[in-house]
Amino acid sequence: MSGEGGESPRKVSSLREGEDNIDIKVRVLSVEPPKTIHTQRGDRTISEAVVGDETGRIKLTAWGQQAGKLNEGDAVELKGAWTTSFKGQVQLNIGSRGSIEKIDDGEVPKAEEIPENTPKAQSTGYRPPRGGSRRFGGRRSFGGRRPPRNEESNEEGGEEEF
Repeated sequence: MSGEGGESPRKVSSLREGEDNIDIKVRVLSVEPPKTIHTQRGDRTISEAVVGDETGRIKLTAWGQQAGKLNEGDAVELKGAWTTSFKGQVQLNIGSRGSIEKIDDGEVPKAEEIPENTPKAQSTGYRPPRGGSRRFGGRRSFGGRRPPRNEESNEEGGEEEF
């Protein structure tokens, strides 16, 4: 289920959490200015946007050098993107291994033609512990954070929101 090979670009409604190497053509609906976040891997620069196509819309996080490259109203093709999930919503990410290319305006619908629906994450996905203590085999264990599931393919850190 990746965008590799001779496959045509994906559609927003078909995106699922945990996918890699996604190619997708979208319209940029809104953009936040770049900001620095503090992660376990150090400071990272990100910018967040909402993008969409004729099947729906999705939050996009641009990491590192990709942050700040999008402008509201742009028609772009993302190549080498990956998905994560946060609060039940699938999210799209683009980092140093991916690319953002402007495309012809007619290749994606106008902003007002993009439906409001967003892809939902599968309910069986990983949920980080909420803290507090738990008992395992008679011993107390305090909830900690596990590393992201797809760490090796997510060089930018994969932290969605804090």
